Amino acid sequence: MSWLTETFGSSIGKKLLMSLTGLFLITFLTIHLLGNLAIFMNDGGVAFNTYAVFMTSNPVIKLVSYLLYFSILLHAVYAVILWITNKIARPAGYAIEKANANSSWASRSMMLLGSLIFIFLILHLKDFWWQYKFGGGYEFTFDDEGNRDLYKLVITQFKFTFSLVVYLIGIVALSIHLWHGFQSAFQTLGINHSRYTPVIKFIGALYAILVPLGFAAMPVYVYFFL
Repeated sequence: MSWLTETFGSSIGKKLLMSLTGLFLITFLTIHLLGNLAIFMNDGGVAFNTYAVFMTSNPVIKLVSYLLYFSILLHAVYAVILWITNKIARPAGYAIEKANANSSWASRSMMLLGSLIFIFLILHLKDFWWQYKFGGGYEFTFDDEGNRDLYKLVITQFKFTFSLVVYLIGIVALSIHLWHGFQSAFQTLGINHSRYTPVIKFIGALYAILVPLGFAAMPVYVYFFL
């Protein structure tokens, strides 16, 4: 186990873990978005609640969810460690000058964006996951099969202007974070070639636009049309 500790304890190892957990979270975002699109089915929430029950009762999904929570925490912790390490290693003036000259605002602001996303994630889990699993003030109605009606909870939450604004701010931060993080993850994994890198950057930019737009469309649709 010593080689494992030494590998992932090094700066390169930490960046490798950041990349792997980041790509895993990107995969989860895609699946989560596909499930959330059921909100547009106009069937009174049947499809959306079916998706919610599947995601909270399937044993394989439950196992993956624990890996997801662990990946989020690991990604966040290593991001903080790397940020602190870089701040200590570089003289302040040099670091700022070098960063401004050779990097985008998104790459220089990954810590800020990550912090906003983490705060948003906590609020999001509190409003939906915690309520669905443990209650906490919201009086649930139940669907025809006796399951908690998550669809109505989503409708209720996104009818509040504050919830809509907070959600959209989180999505914007996520979009900018993905814009840099997607291609950066592949670069850290050594996939950096004149032929492939432009394609990866294009796919990353497309993903950073379309997936957040998909997530943003849901609360906007609920707020204005339901």
